[in-house]
Amino acid sequence: MSALPLAGRRVLVTRAAHQAGKLSEGLRDKGAEPVEVPVLEICPPEDFGPLDRALHQLDEYDWLILTSANAVRALAERAAALGLVFGSMESLKVAAIGPATASEARNAGFSVALIPENYVGESLAELLKGEAAGKRILLARAAVARDVIPDALRAVGATVDVVDTYKNRMPATAPKQLRQALAEGVDAATFTSSSSVLHLADAARAAGLSFPFAGVAAVSIGRITSATLREAGWEPSVEASQSDIPGLVDAVVRLLSN
Repeated sequence: MSALPLAGRRVLVTRAAHQAGKLSEGLRDKGAEPVEVPVLEICPPEDFGPLDRALHQLDEYDWLILTSANAVRALAERAAALGLVFGSMESLKVAAIGPATASEARNAGFSVALIPENYVGESLAELLKGEAAGKRILLARAAVARDVIPDALRAVGATVDVVDTYKNRMPATAPKQLRQALAEGVDAATFTSSSSVLHLADAARAAGLSFPFAGVAAVSIGRITSATLREAGWEPSVEASQSDIPGLVDAVVRLLSN
């Protein structure tokens, strides 16, 4: 008999294809069989104009806020297309939503000055409030996102410009993959963002499946994702203690451990 805590368990991984690896590897290390059904894919924004203008003026900002690794990659790719180099902007301070985003930012040439203890927008905004007054701040994010950061910083006197660096869409293959995955059975579904909840629900509808899935436990990366799950009618069975991929894997272990 296997001593691994998730031996024999099948766990749905809904992350974008290029990001699924770390979560799948973490689950596999615990004995689970990760079932990858990407319900998100990253696409360019509708209009590059606002992003291009912001990138050309980046040295005029006091702070750059990065809310996801995807936003950093999209920013870096667009800057490269424009011939811009981030490392030359020494006066710019950078805030990242969490360690994974910070790591991606450093790889892109940024020096990261601030990471909140809790990896959510509210915590990042709270940390910046004390020095945001009178400052010019650029928030780089997905096309559809909560306004908690810009609202909080504008309330204390900051000028905040928000630019879309990318948008999410559901891959055309997701409904078929989802139907097959559920037909073969899964014990739990993991959710790393509110977008993963909404897009999985879209994939289910497109596949003619009821959502939430009967007999499948929902595992959430954090309270914002949990709130979105509840709004979709799916009570999370467990929520990660730390809002990152290792924390999500640990939550799956707590829930399904043999």
